[in-house]
Amino acid sequence: MTTSYSADSSTSEPIARAPLRARVSWMMFDWAAQPYYTLVQTFLFAPYFANVVVQNAACGSMIAVGSEKAACGQALWGYAAAVAGLLIAFLSPFLGAVADGQGRRKPWIAALALVFLAGLATLWTATPDANTTTIFLILAGFVIATLAAELMGVFSNAIMTGLVPKDELGRLSGNGWAVGYFGGLASLALVAGFLVPLPGESTTLLGFQPLLSLDTGAREGDRLTGPFAAVWFLIFIIPFFLFVPDRKPPLKSQAAERSAGAELWNTIKSLPSHPSLLIFLLARMIYTDGLTAIFTFGGIYGASVFGWGPLELGIFGIVLTLVGAFGALIGGRLDDRFGPKTVIIAALAILLIGAVGILSVDQTHILFTTEVAAKITNSQAFSSVGEQTFLAFAIIVGLVAAPIQAASRSLLARLAPADKITQYFGLFAFSGKVTAFMAPLIVALVTQQTGSQRLGMASLLAFLIIGAAMMAFVRTTPSK
Repeated sequence: MTTSYSADSSTSEPIARAPLRARVSWMMFDWAAQPYYTLVQTFLFAPYFANVVVQNAACGSMIAVGSEKAACGQALWGYAAAVAGLLIAFLSPFLGAVADGQGRRKPWIAALALVFLAGLATLWTATPDANTTTIFLILAGFVIATLAAELMGVFSNAIMTGLVPKDELGRLSGNGWAVGYFGGLASLALVAGFLVPLPGESTTLLGFQPLLSLDTGAREGDRLTGPFAAVWFLIFIIPFFLFVPDRKPPLKSQAAERSAGAELWNTIKSLPSHPSLLIFLLARMIYTDGLTAIFTFGGIYGASVFGWGPLELGIFGIVLTLVGAFGALIGGRLDDRFGPKTVIIAALAILLIGAVGILSVDQTHILFTTEVAAKITNSQAFSSVGEQTFLAFAIIVGLVAAPIQAASRSLLARLAPADKITQYFGLFAFSGKVTAFMAPLIVALVTQQTGSQRLGMASLLAFLIIGAAMMAFVRTTPSK
C-alpha cells in the first residue's frame, strides 16, 4: 500500500495501517478498562453485592425470607443497570456529534476517565452491614462508572477506523477484545491470587500470603475491586494518550456550520436511506441487551444456585476470561475472512445453545430433567456434576461473546459514513443501550414476581432469537 498514514478517517481516501505502537496503544484501552467489567460487573463485586451486601430491608416488601436475599440483590443490580443503560443511550449519540464537530476524541476520554474513577471509588463503601442509604450510594457509583466506561468506548471505537484499512478492521477489533480479556484475566489473577485472602482463611486463591493486609470480616477484599480497577485503568491508559493519534480539530468556520444537535438530527433523519445500517443498529439493540444481561447476571445466578464463594467465582472468571480471549482472536480472523455478519449470526446461534444449557442446570438436575447428585457441603470447587455442566455451557457462552461484540464493532465501522463515524458509534452505543434497561428490567420483574432466578434469566433468550433473525436482512455493502 502506497498511501500515507493519516489519523483523520473523515476523508474518503484509503486509510493506511498505523504504526504498530499506535495500534498496540489503542488496544491498551481495552486492557485498561476490562478489569471493571471482569472484577466489578461480572465475577467478584456483583455476586458479593447481591449475596452479602444487600439486606432484606433494602428491598421493602418484595422479600419475605432471608433465603431470597440473592433475588433481591439481583433485582436491585438489574434496576441500576437499567438506569445506566438509559443514560448511555441518551448521551452517547449527542456526544458523538459534538466530537465529530470538534474533531478530537481523546480530551473527551480524559474527562470521562475522571468520572469513571470517581464511580469506582464509591464501591469501597460496600461493607457487609451497609444500610439502605449506603446501598443506593453503591448503586449510584456503579451507574456512574458504567456510564463513563461506555461513553469512553464511543470515542475509542471511532479512533479505530483511522488506524487500519477497512479489510483489517475485523482483526484489529478482535485483537482489541482479546487484549481486553487478557487484561481482565491478569487483573483477576492478581486480585484473587496475590492480594485478597479467601474468606475465613489466611491465604489467597493460589495459596500465597496476601500482599495486602485486608480485613476478611469486613470483606475488604471484595470491596477492593472497585478501587483496584480504578488504579489499573489509571496506569494502563497512559500509552493510549501518549501514542494513539487523534484527529485534528476542524477549522472554526467548518465547526460552526451546524450545531451538534442539528448535526445529530440530520444523521438520524438520514438513517432510512441506509436501510442495512438501520436494521443492523436495531438488531444489535436487541441482541446486545440479551448478551449484556447474561454476563451481568451470570455470576450472580451461578453463585446463588451452587453457593459459590470467592474461590469458585475466581476459577469461573479465569476460565471464562481465557476462553473469551481465545474466541476474540479467532473471531477477528473469521471476521476478515467471512465477514462480520456471518460471524454475528453464527455466534448468536451458539450463544443461544449455551444460554439454554446454563438454564437447564440446578443443584440436582442437568438438561432440565436428568437428576444428578447435589453438591456436597464444603466439597472441592466444581466437584459436582451440576457445577461441571454449568461451567461447560458457560464456556460455550464465553467463547462466542467476544466475537459477537468485536464483529459488531467491525461491521459498524465498515457500514458507517466516514465523515460521521463518531456520531454513528454514538448511535452504536445508543442501539446497545436505549433498550438496555429492558433486559435487566425484565429479569428483575420476572425474578421479583416469581421468586425464581431461573425464570428471570430465561426471559433473555427472546432477545437473542429476535436479534439473530433481524441480522439476516442486513446487507454488508458500505453506506455512501
